[in-house]
Amino acid sequence: MSQTLSCMIMRGGTSRGPYLQIADLPQDREACSEVLLKVMGSGHELQLDGIGGGNSLTSKVAMVGPSTHPDADVDYLFAQVGILEKKVDFSPNCGNMLSGVAPYAIETGLFPAAQGKTTVRIHNLNTGKIIHATVLTPNGQVQYDGDTIISGTNSPGAPIELTFLNVEGSKTGKLLPTGKLINVIDSIEVTCLDAATPVVLINAQDLNKTGSESPAELDSDIEFMARLENIRLQAGELMGMGDVSNSVIPKPILVSPALHGGTITARYFVPHKCHKALAVTGSIAIVTACCTPGTVASKLIDAQEASSVFVLEHPSGTIELSARRKENDPSALDSVSLIRTAKKILLGNIYLS
Repeated sequence: MSQTLSCMIMRGGTSRGPYLQIADLPQDREACSEVLLKVMGSGHELQLDGIGGGNSLTSKVAMVGPSTHPDADVDYLFAQVGILEKKVDFSPNCGNMLSGVAPYAIETGLFPAAQGKTTVRIHNLNTGKIIHATVLTPNGQVQYDGDTIISGTNSPGAPIELTFLNVEGSKTGKLLPTGKLINVIDSIEVTCLDAATPVVLINAQDLNKTGSESPAELDSDIEFMARLENIRLQAGELMGMGDVSNSVIPKPILVSPALHGGTITARYFVPHKCHKALAVTGSIAIVTACCTPGTVASKLIDAQEASSVFVLEHPSGTIELSARRKENDPSALDSVSLIRTAKKILLGNIYLS
């Protein structure tokens, strides 16, 4: 008889994937990876034997369980699962899939719902960071329907507020892992920054791009993509992350002046394709860079370092974030918040053969 796993498939933000119970999976990461590869159907471009969608944004897994942290209510482990390649990366966090963690925790009884609104404190096992997620729970039930629209989706939903605490040093322990605001790689100025996720920020113009190109245009420029990957690999070494050729972090980001009244324009890579919208963790990294004078991003936004609201323009529209600064150091952030939505799609069992 085939092994089965209880599963809820959800759209979280602009991503989609299965939400699983940590307790149902092997504790050993290698053994867990083998299960997740079967769940998603990796090894085939369409992931035909699993529930992956043949795209990096739909080949993600969220695993949730009781908290092992005194300041949190639940644990959340994220996995980026390969499509053609049979590999699983546990190193990054995914803020979009995070959008579904609080609803899933309430739906499965991991955390009780309050009347009206419920805030779930989430411990991300990938980074060790704490995120507060507030969802609408009228009559003690998760509300998914609503009028909030986020760019990159085609259906409105109820707002889910995510507040990321102490975002600096998610993987390296330092906001500026190289110790510098600017590093020069292949004659290009870059900012290597670690906030919510490690990133490499590059002025699009320095790579002969406007920054407003479509993802398809950027992906099809083979020479550009090779150059971008070379910069990423060197940045990984400079950031103390070693050989990152088999890791999805650090993520390269092209930044350029805003064209439609926002704060800045971004093209975010995942890392070998351009994201069709913008990752939540990448958005937080960009906002942090905007708030840090002397970075590649801050140089593009004039005097907006003192701002508390940031509108980032991306291929599918915009994403708005609010930053709370530390009282004793206005250039450092206490937290970053944004609104996402989630949609419950399916509840059932996955059969593993």
